[in-house]
Amino acid sequence: YFVNGAGSNEGLGASFIFGDSLVDAGNNNYLQTLSRANIPPNGIDFKASGGQPTGRYTNGRTIGDIVGEELGVPSYAVPYLAPNSTGKAILYGVNYASGGGGIMNATGRIFVNRLGLDIQIDYFNNTRKQFDKLMGPSKAKDYISKRSIFSITIGANDFLNNYLLPVLSVGARISESPDAFIDDMINHLRNQLTRLYQLDARKFVIGNVGPIGCIPYQKTVNQLNENECVDLANKLAMQYNRRLKELLSELNGKLQGAIFVHANVYDLVMELITNYTKYGINMDKHLGFTTASKACCGNGGQFAGIIPCGPTSSLCKDREKHVFWDPYHPSEAANVIIARQLLNGSTKYISPVNLKQLRNL
Repeated sequence: YFVNGAGSNEGLGASFIFGDSLVDAGNNNYLQTLSRANIPPNGIDFKASGGQPTGRYTNGRTIGDIVGEELGVPSYAVPYLAPNSTGKAILYGVNYASGGGGIMNATGRIFVNRLGLDIQIDYFNNTRKQFDKLMGPSKAKDYISKRSIFSITIGANDFLNNYLLPVLSVGARISESPDAFIDDMINHLRNQLTRLYQLDARKFVIGNVGPIGCIPYQKTVNQLNENECVDLANKLAMQYNRRLKELLSELNGKLQGAIFVHANVYDLVMELITNYTKYGINMDKHLGFTTASKACCGNGGQFAGIIPCGPTSSLCKDREKHVFWDPYHPSEAANVIIARQLLNGSTKYISPVNLKQLRNL
């Protein structure tokens, strides 16, 4: 029914997801890489796999999964590198995201293999051709431009695993000021988004970089107190985020017929971290979060923030009460709260429209 109904306006077309480990749904399982999440207890609360790890860097669903579900996509976007990402499966969407990936091609080099955004868009180019074959060119173009949403969650690794990395003496910090590095990021991203536009993408949602100075890893290695964050990392994120906002309004003016929605992940997550006791998924039962600094799954230091989540990690009992699943990534409970704001929230967090409105445009 999908192919025939492609012209009608029932629900969403496809959900195309680009980005890093925050939204990777298993692409890194198919790479020789040091960044992988296909080991337990990752995925312990992911119902679709019966609690087995899938390569998602969290205990349950990612923000991309939850958003797609709420917008009415009948099944999760399939990882591009997975063997089943062929034929009609791609009509619900494809996920190109990769743990360790960034806007810049050098980002994540420490993990050996990962898909940067340039490669992710190369892969979408292949998918785009498959859509023409599946539907015929004119229906495919309609389906992709009018009914599909392109979400891009990227940029954190450009700081965490590139600019701020003490280990890589080749890190950009030696040769480049923050301004110059962020300039590079923005110019790169402008070209990448324009390229997607040329491939008929029209509805975009772009997440800014969250408060990377507040993740358990950063708090642990910098030996901070519970309510402190690493100033430099957050300042860099905010500096990039200001430029991103300008870029999106520039593209909204320049690329005709496209809408670029700005997802203010930084303020959203900062609010969650600051006032964590006020939030939770079952607030009627007063199940607010009990910690926004300690990883549920991890080892090392005060916040279990050094060693990534794996079979030998200590695991918390109350997963829905931790904002962070592991040293870097939010728990499913936090992802649900973030996703709800992106879907239904006000322009404080998502503008010019929220994702429910974007779907219906």
